[in-house]
Amino acid sequence: VQLQAFGGGLVQAGGSLRLSCVGSGSSFNAMGWYRQAHGQQRRTVASITSGGSTVYAESVKGRFTISRDNAKNTVYLQMNSLKPEDTAVYYCFGYLDMIGQRAVGPRHWGQGTQVTVSS
Repeated sequence: VQLQAFGGGLVQAGGSLRLSCVGSGSSFNAMGWYRQAHGQQRRTVASITSGGSTVYAESVKGRFTISRDNAKNTVYLQMNSLKPEDTAVYYCFGYLDMIGQRAVGPRHWGQGTQVTVSS
């Protein structure tokens, strides 16, 4: 079971980036993104279930949109109106199983992708 992230880069404040994360080896149920800024803890950005239910961190609501293509086992993160404080390494994650709305079992991680927003 693997997750592979794509799409990071350098962008000016106010710009946009789209991250993708492709799962392989099994179908993921809940998928999403964390981010970790330098010297800080990893924090949740957004998540989405296979049924399309989404959760966002307050700091990205209205600017970021998470979506997925279940047929491609892929989750996307469209990031608009980027701010310098969005600069971080972004990690995708996935859970294979859920009970109701609760993810269960091990959390699988993709490799990080750097997003840098210049002011």
